[in-house]
Formats: sequence, structure tokens, C-alpha cells
Amino acid sequence: MADLFADDAPPAPPPELPANAPLADKLRPQALGDVVGQEHVTGPEGAIGRMVAAGKLGSMILWGPPGTGKTSIARLLANAVGLRFVAISAVFSGVADLKKVFAEARTAAKAGQRTLLFVDEIHRFNRAQQDGFLPFVEDGTVTLVGATTENPSFELNAALLSRCQVLILHRLDDRALGTLIDRAEAEVGRPVPLTPPAREALVASADGDGRFLLNQVETLFDVELQEPLDPAGMAALLNRRVPVYDKDREGHYNLISALHKSLRGSDPQASLYYLARMLVAGEEPLYVIRRLTRFASEDIGLADPQALVQCLAAKDAYDFLGSPEGELAIVQACLYCAVAPKSNAAYAAQKAAWRAARDTGSLAPPAHILNAPTKLMKDIGHGKGYAYDHESDDAFSGADYWPEEMERQEFYRPTDRGFEARVRERLEFWDARRNALQSSGTTNQGS
Repeated sequence: MADLFADDAPPAPPPELPANAPLADKLRPQALGDVVGQEHVTGPEGAIGRMVAAGKLGSMILWGPPGTGKTSIARLLANAVGLRFVAISAVFSGVADLKKVFAEARTAAKAGQRTLLFVDEIHRFNRAQQDGFLPFVEDGTVTLVGATTENPSFELNAALLSRCQVLILHRLDDRALGTLIDRAEAEVGRPVPLTPPAREALVASADGDGRFLLNQVETLFDVELQEPLDPAGMAALLNRRVPVYDKDREGHYNLISALHKSLRGSDPQASLYYLARMLVAGEEPLYVIRRLTRFASEDIGLADPQALVQCLAAKDAYDFLGSPEGELAIVQACLYCAVAPKSNAAYAAQKAAWRAARDTGSLAPPAHILNAPTKLMKDIGHGKGYAYDHESDDAFSGADYWPEEMERQEFYRPTDRGFEARVRERLEFWDARRNALQSSGTTNQGS
């Protein structure tokens, strides 16, 4: 791995760290091969590995969760290919800062020194500011490496994205996080004061964030402990980590999508897990109930009409009880929806009916089903020949209710699952009666 990242010019020595520097800074990787958990991009077959081996570095966007090595990778990339490294944060930088960076990069370029510009939280720049990068990226003044925790498709300009390769960094798995603990123990010279189960719990609590893990490890090293902590003792010492979850960001939409698809797939266990993920992270319970209610109509419908009732009852129960007692009603609605028979027939019927309504415009209903509150309207045939269904056999007249210019349509096609199976039988019965009446000429056609 070391040969892969070698360069003609020796890499810049790491800056001298003060003795009281955070453990996470002391353990920053010194070569791309030291970066843990991202071998799919930094390894010999990864995009970064191939770029470095070729000595040609293109602009890129590093997209991944917090604490996965985005800043370290950018810094090590500059060293690996001999570029001048400049780092800014979109949170603290403005137009004046960007102009200064670009001016310095142009001056350096004239002296034969190319610049790697690392922009942390690049999605925080507005659209106009993002456009400002384009000419400097295109003419090679800077090689841009942007870092973001948000989906670039939604947060970055298409023009900027078209000039950058998007590389996805993964949340660190248990093996990678374990490696970081091993390195911390080697740096400090003693083991983390935890029992094996507590060590596993610490790794799980990091939620894939390497920096968070090392900060927790440093806290454990700083506390004088008489004996290793068990999971309960560790939890009492370390504050519980709040799950990474922005209600208006991608994590929000990913979890609600996972919940919806688990419900649709009739997996109550996975559905309950994603419901818990959202509520534990602080999602507004009424938002979840609204999504469950939508699901009850979209993916269950008349296969089990009680699903909609259960969701609305959960809303009333939560309004009445509040949290946390009312959350059990949400769980009940979630489980009911997960185990209910599924049908999207109502959803498909809605889309088909809406499409037909748009396509047919303002066709008039047949005259025999129009109201006739005035003599003029009666004279022109409104309501003439209307058959009152309750006066017909089976309370069914078989009349034609469609505009004269339009053939009868079939929007709703019930499945043979759940209650819809009975609905299907009913529709088949009515269709047979209608066909028989029309064949005999006894059905009302508005004449």
C-alpha cells in the first residue's frame, strides 16, 4: 500500500501537535493506507487509489456521515500527489474568503505549484457561491475536494456536480472502529478500561462515527477508574449519543422510506425498528402518524378498511395521552398496517381516474342523472327517465352514468386479498346484472 501512494516529492511532514491535542488529532492517519473503513475508495482498486497511482487527481465530492475520514483523506491526497493543501469551511467562509483563496491559488500556479482546495460542508454554500467555483475548477487553478454529509444530488448545483466525481464514504463498521480503539490504546500505552461487553457497547454507540468514538475513548482514559466498567457503568459515565437525524435532511427521508417499504413488505419487525429509529431520534410523532395514515390508504385500502381506522384512532389516542404513553398507539397502528393484507388498487384507481378527468375535460354527465330544480331544466330533459335504484330488484337499476361521449371505464380493480376479495365478488355480481339488463333492453339509458 505504501508504494501505491509514493510520490517523487517527499510528503509534507505532519504539523507538530501540542501535548494536550485531542486524541482524535493525534491519531489522524499519516498515509492514505492508514485510513480505516474506506478501502473501497482508497484501496488500489478504488477511485482514489487509481488516481494517486496515475498521479492525476480530479475534482471530487466526498459524501459520507460525520467522522468517516473526509478531512483526512483530502489532506493525505494533497500529500500523495504533491499539491499545495488549502482548507476552508463553508460554515465560516464567504465570498471574500473564496476570492482570496482563488487569487493565492493563481499565484501559486504561476510558480508551478497546483492547489488542492478542500471545502468542508460544501453544501452550506448557496447556489451562486457554488457557481463561483466553476471557472477555477475548469481552468485547473484548483483541484476541488468538497466534503458533505448531505446528498449532493439535492444540495449541489448540477453544473458543479458535472465537473466532480462523487465518492461515497461509508459509516465505519465495527471492525474499523475496533481498529481505532486499538490505535488509541497503543498511543496511550494501556487498554481502555472497559469489559469486553462494554467495549462492544461503546463501538455500537459510536454509530459509525470515528471521531465521536475517539472522543469517548479519551474521556475513559482521562477518568481514574479502579476497575473496568461494564455496559451499565459506561452508560452512566458517558452521555448517551443522540442518533444522527436531521428532520429536514436526507436521514429523515431515508428512514421514512425504510419504514414505508418495510410496511409494504409486511415485515412488522423491521417496520417497528424503523419506527423506533425515528421516534427515538426525536421525530414528531404526529408526522409518523400522518405517514402511517397515508400508507393505510395507499398500500392497504379496501383490502382491510380497518387500517385507516386504526391510524386515525392512533392519532386521537396520541392527542389524548401525549408522550410517551400515546406512542404505544402509534406502535399498534404500525403493527396493524404491517400485518394487514396489501392492495394498492385504490391508489391505482385514483391515478387512473385523475388522468381520465384531465383528458376528458368538461364532458357533461348524461341528462337523466342531472338535477332539474327549474321548469326549463325539466323541459330540456334534465332528470328525465332517471331510475331510482332502490325501486329496482337488488336496489340496482343498471343505468348508464357515463357521459355520452365516453365509454365506460374501469379504474378500480380490487384484488383477491382481504376484504377486497368480497368487494371483487360484489363488483362481478353488479357487472353481470348490468350486462344482463343491457342485453334484455330493460336497463335505463336515460331515454
